[in-house]
Amino acid sequence: MMFVGTGSDVGKSIITTGLCRILKQRGYSPAPFKAQNMSLNSYVTANGLEIGRAQAVQAEAAEVDVTTDMNPVLLKPTGNNKSQVILHGKPVGNQTAKSYFLGNNKRHLFEEVIKAFKNLENSFSPIVMEGAGSISELNLKHRDIVNMRMAKAANADVYLVADIDRGGVFASVYGSIALLDEEEQKLIKGIIINKFRGDISLFEEGKKLLESLTNVPVLGVVPYLKDLYIEEEDSLALNSKAKHMETGKINIAVILLPYISNFTDFNCLEKDKRVHLFYTRSVEDIKSADVIIIPGSKNTISDMSFLRSSGLAKEILIAYEKKTFIIGICGGFQMLGKSIADPHHVEGEINQIPGLGIFPIHTVLATNKTTLQCNFIFKNYETVCKGYEIHMGETTFEKMNPLNTINNKAEGFHQANCWGTYIHGILDNTIVVDDLLSNFNSNKPDKSFDYTKFKEENYDKLAIHLENNLDIASIINNMTQ
Repeated sequence: MMFVGTGSDVGKSIITTGLCRILKQRGYSPAPFKAQNMSLNSYVTANGLEIGRAQAVQAEAAEVDVTTDMNPVLLKPTGNNKSQVILHGKPVGNQTAKSYFLGNNKRHLFEEVIKAFKNLENSFSPIVMEGAGSISELNLKHRDIVNMRMAKAANADVYLVADIDRGGVFASVYGSIALLDEEEQKLIKGIIINKFRGDISLFEEGKKLLESLTNVPVLGVVPYLKDLYIEEEDSLALNSKAKHMETGKINIAVILLPYISNFTDFNCLEKDKRVHLFYTRSVEDIKSADVIIIPGSKNTISDMSFLRSSGLAKEILIAYEKKTFIIGICGGFQMLGKSIADPHHVEGEINQIPGLGIFPIHTVLATNKTTLQCNFIFKNYETVCKGYEIHMGETTFEKMNPLNTINNKAEGFHQANCWGTYIHGILDNTIVVDDLLSNFNSNKPDKSFDYTKFKEENYDKLAIHLENNLDIASIINNMTQ
């Protein structure tokens, strides 16, 4: 089965996630699949390969291990209309949007995508596929490897998802189907109206009209569920995140870098009721924040230049002297050091740039990417923590004061009220967050937040929500015919 959309951000990823959990609960062995993903948020598999974060979330909902076959092609924007192309978990070079989408290399990529899909089919059933953007981009359609071309290759039952909240649902559904060729139209087995607000009974006539216009059944109208939490990987998700401080809580400011990446590192903190996490480029916000986080970056040198030109670098240094807690993760860790060099021009034409100078460390950007999952010990705690690394840089230390230990090897740096690390997902570990928040006497943690349990509860909540509002029986019947 495959869930496609009338456009971007209509809810394909979340519905795919929910179906993965429902099918698992019903005794099937589902696995997610998205041929091509574009995202700044990625995940590292157990064997050290990189895929889109959304498919890792969907695999978690399906209770299966993550593999690169679930997302064989990943595009990671690096700036200036360029993206790093990752195939089967490994970088294969950078391309402009024009050369990628209009070039002649898609035939080879499609062959690789089909290989990955068939690998999944050998181990799982069903494969729950996700499309990308709109299925009816006529100017790009003949080069498409993720929507209807993939659906035809897999002979998938296709379900069209539309977002009624943004308006124009009749035109978008009818137009999306009308612009498909006859063979593609036959694959459309149902329409799903998503993000409905208000009394669903008022849409009964609309449902009948859509079915009459398209000759495709509407298999459900899914109400907008405000208190549901499923990790979002798309950069559009940043638009809905908090941008200002809030009184009465520990305020954690994440610097909104122009090339911010892996902002899913902070999802756990967002849901912890002891804190208020927000994204900002405001110097005034930085002055008042209790904790400042410099996140990962897809262009560390460019973002370091941004910190200086915006006045944020100066304010971060003042905050450090005032004993404000400062954290740097991945690219943010590199920025806390004395220098960042790019002798191979991985990111651009600048050879070297000074960092913030808080840590006695130096980073040289490398052509090879480090990607690995890791178990680590944080500070001197006995609890084993989990995380993963994704970076293209080697850091050397003038002196050692490690934050973490990985297999008896030092990692990261810790200095007074500031620490940095290459480990993504470090803040998903309860012991790390509790250690950070214990520094605030007026808000001493009285109850740890279990992020893993929280995510599981929300996968189940999503499954119940879709069970109540979609014709799951028809979807499964189509699957088994």
